Amino acid sequence: MSTQTRRERERAERERAIVAAARELALAEGWDAVTTRRLAAEIEYSQPVLYSHFKGKDAIMAAVAVEGFAELAVALVSARVSAAGPRQAVADVAAAYTTFAEQRPAIYDAMFTLAVDLPFASSDVPTDLARGFAELSETVRPFAGTDDLESVTETFWAGLHGLVTLMRSGRLRRADHDRRLAVLVRSFSR
Repeated sequence: MSTQTRRERERAERERAIVAAARELALAEGWDAVTTRRLAAEIEYSQPVLYSHFKGKDAIMAAVAVEGFAELAVALVSARVSAAGPRQAVADVAAAYTTFAEQRPAIYDAMFTLAVDLPFASSDVPTDLARGFAELSETVRPFAGTDDLESVTETFWAGLHGLVTLMRSGRLRRADHDRRLAVLVRSFSR
């Protein structure tokens, strides 16, 4: 193995360690607990090493968000392709989305509520972000009719995100989540 290859592999391993430590810390204690000083201590590297990989905490959050988008896309694909039909796919994808958000609140926040430097709604969108949106599109496609598929998808996504966000913030009762989700699913699977 060449010296250059070894260095590239070691650099990639350090980046993975930084992202994994940030993710674990955010899931355990929230994003306020994630600082470069704390991450450096967690992975036993100096702060300058962290800054040689990421410009700062925002860039680390963006890397965690990209990982989250990849995981969400996998969950959505699985839900859609295993469904018994298009209507069930809408219900299963909606459930997979909300379950993801509930089980990984800090990751979901990095993906959708915190300011991260990731392009959305543009041609520069990272592949993993586009994959999740594409799965939502495929899910609602059978019911879009003559409406613009992108607009239908964005509205479905906004509905899911709104339900999750309002419930997590205590503005909607958690006990009524399944009922609200069923209303949303019916609205998009007629």
